[in-house]
Amino acid sequence: MTSRKALANAIRALSMDAVQKANSGHPGAPMGMADIAEVLWRDYMNYNPSNPKWADRDRFILSNGHGSMLLYSLLHLTGYNLPMEELKNFRQLHSKTPGHPEYGYTDGVETTTGPLGQGIANAVGLAIGERTLAAQFNRHGHEIVDHYTYVFLGDGCMMEGISHEVCSLAGTMKLGKLVAFYDDNGISIDGDVEGWFSDDTASRFEAYGWHVVRGVDGHDSDSVKVAIENARAVTDKPSLLMCKTVIAFGAPTKAGTHGAHGAPLGDDEIAATRKALGWNEPPFVIPAEIYQGWDAKEAGKKKEAAWNDKFAAYEKAFPELAREFKRRMNGELPTNWQAESQKIIEQLQAKPAKIATRKASQNALEAFGPMLPEFLGGSADLAPSNLTIWSKSTSIANDPAGNYIHYGVREFGMTAIGNGIAHHGGFVPYTATFLMFVEYARNAVRMAALMKARHIMVYTHDSIGLGEDGPTHQPVEQLASLRMTPNMSNWRPCDQVETAVAWKRAIERHDGPTALILSRQNLAQQDRTAQQVADIARGGYVLKDCEGQPELILIATGSEVELAVAAYEQLQTEGRKVRVVSLPSSDFFDAQDDNYRESVLPKAVTARVAIEAGIADYWYKYVGLDGQIVGMTTFGESAPAEELFKVFGFTKENVLNKARSLLK
Repeated sequence: MTSRKALANAIRALSMDAVQKANSGHPGAPMGMADIAEVLWRDYMNYNPSNPKWADRDRFILSNGHGSMLLYSLLHLTGYNLPMEELKNFRQLHSKTPGHPEYGYTDGVETTTGPLGQGIANAVGLAIGERTLAAQFNRHGHEIVDHYTYVFLGDGCMMEGISHEVCSLAGTMKLGKLVAFYDDNGISIDGDVEGWFSDDTASRFEAYGWHVVRGVDGHDSDSVKVAIENARAVTDKPSLLMCKTVIAFGAPTKAGTHGAHGAPLGDDEIAATRKALGWNEPPFVIPAEIYQGWDAKEAGKKKEAAWNDKFAAYEKAFPELAREFKRRMNGELPTNWQAESQKIIEQLQAKPAKIATRKASQNALEAFGPMLPEFLGGSADLAPSNLTIWSKSTSIANDPAGNYIHYGVREFGMTAIGNGIAHHGGFVPYTATFLMFVEYARNAVRMAALMKARHIMVYTHDSIGLGEDGPTHQPVEQLASLRMTPNMSNWRPCDQVETAVAWKRAIERHDGPTALILSRQNLAQQDRTAQQVADIARGGYVLKDCEGQPELILIATGSEVELAVAAYEQLQTEGRKVRVVSLPSSDFFDAQDDNYRESVLPKAVTARVAIEAGIADYWYKYVGLDGQIVGMTTFGESAPAEELFKVFGFTKENVLNKARSLLK
C-alpha cells in the first residue's frame, strides 16, 4: 500500500514544479499543508469528481488562496476534470489554473479566494446555507442536506479584520458543521510573524464560542485524524484545528523560511527537495500507484448514488418538497413568477404613493417574498432603517428554518458571507446597510462581481438627502464607484414602481450581483403609460416628452427625477421642446440595442443636463463635455436635507439656469 507520506509528497512535487515552470507563485503553503489535505480529502470529505455540483457534497475552501497549487493538485489527483496540461499551464492566460482559485473557471473550486480572510467568510456563508437548507427541507428519517464545510486558512487570514467579524458570528451561530484548519507556520511575506502577530489565536477563537483543538501536528497523519474526529464529534460549535506546520516542508534550505512563501524554490532546491522526500519522479510525472491511491471517482460515484437513493425515497414521501428543492438548487424561479411579478408592478403604477424608495423596497419584499422562499436576507444592524424585514421574516437565530440573518455591525463580513450563501445554492441572499458603508464592504462587493454571485445588495440613505448625520454618512462618490465596477448591476429608482422593477431585475439576474440604491426621503410617484412601465426594465426610458425632436434632454435618477420633471414643466410653459429621461440603471440601459438607446438619447440632441445627488464626473459619458451637470463635487454637510439640496444646487431654479445656458 502506498504510504500517506508518498501521497502527500505528490502534492508537494506538483506544487513546486508548477510554480517553478510558471516562474511565479507560492510553493510554501501547499508543501506545508499537504499532509493535512491528504487525510481530509482521502478519509473524510464526501465529493464526486465526476459531478462537481452534487448538491450534498462537502465544501472545501482554500482561504489562503495564494497556495492554489494545493487545491489544483488535489483536484487533479482525485479525478476532477483538470488534466496535467492545465497544471503545466499554471498562472498562464486562459488556463484553468489561475494564480488564485477562481469560481467558475475550474471544476471543484467553490469560491474565488486570494484576498485574505474572505475565504473563511465565504465558508461561514456556505455553512449557514447548509444548516438553513437542512432545516427547511430535511424531514425525520430523510436527511437530504447533510454536509460539512472545510476551510484551510493561514496567518494572513487570521490577521485580516474580516476574520474577526465572521468568526465571531460563526461562534454565536454555533455552526457545528464548519471545520477550519489553521496553517500555523509562523511565516508571512515579511518573515517570522512573531514581530507583528502575537495573538493567542486559540483563546481568541474560544472566546468567540468555537471548539478549538490545540497541538495538532500538521505533518502527522494520526494527529490530524484525531483532530478531525474530535471536531466532528462537537456538533454545537464550529471547530478550529491548530495545525503546526513547516512552510515548504521537505525543502532542505528554504523550509521554515519566508523565502519559500511567494517565489519559486529554484532548480537546485527542488532537486534537493526531491532527494530529501524520496521523490524520484521527473517534473509533472505521477506514478500509477500514487494516482490509484488518490483516485476518488468510483468512491464519489457510490456516495452520490447512495444520496440519489436517499433523495428518491424523500421524493416519494414528500413530492412537493422534492420539487421545490430541485427548483431552488437549480436556481429556477417559480412558474408563476413572471405573471405575478408583472401584475404587482402594474398594480403599483395604478395606486400611486409618495413614499421613500427604501419603504418601496420593503413593500416589494412583502409582495415578492411569499413567492420566493429562497430569500435569505439580512442587514448589518440597520434593519429598522434599511427596512429589510417584512411580515414573514423569521430570524434563523430563532428558527433554523428561517429566512433572515441579523449580521450585527459587520458590513464586510456580511457581504462576504452573502457571497458564500449565494455559492451554496438554494438561496437568493440579500444584504443591507447604508450606501456610505459600502466602503467597509467594498472588496467583498468586488468579489461578488468577479464571481458573478447572485447576491442582492440593498443600500439605503443614498445621498445628502439623509440630512443631519452629515458628511460621514452622506455618500457622494460611492454610486459612481459601483457603476464602474465590471459586472456590477446598479439601480437607483425614483419611486415605488421603479423600485419594484429593480427588485424584479435583481431577482432574475443569475450572472452577477445587483445593488439597489434607495432614498431615505419620500419621493413622488411618476405618471406612466403601460409602455413606459415596460421600458423601466430597460434601465432608461423617456418619462416626459415633447412633439417632435427635443432641443434639450434632462437626465435624472432617483430623488432627482422629481426635480427634472418640475424643470421640464416650467420649460414647457416657455415653449421649449424638452424631454425627461429617467435612467435608474445605466448598465441595463447601456446593454440595450443601438436603436433603443438612440430613441431615448438621440445623438443629434447635444443640449443635455444630468441631475443626480452624487459625484458629477460620472455623467459626462451621457451629457458630453459641453453638457451640464447638477451634481456633487464636494462632500456634504450636516443639516436638514431640504437645506442641503438648496445649498448644493439641487433646485428647480439651478436646473433651469443650466438648461437655459444650453438653449441660448
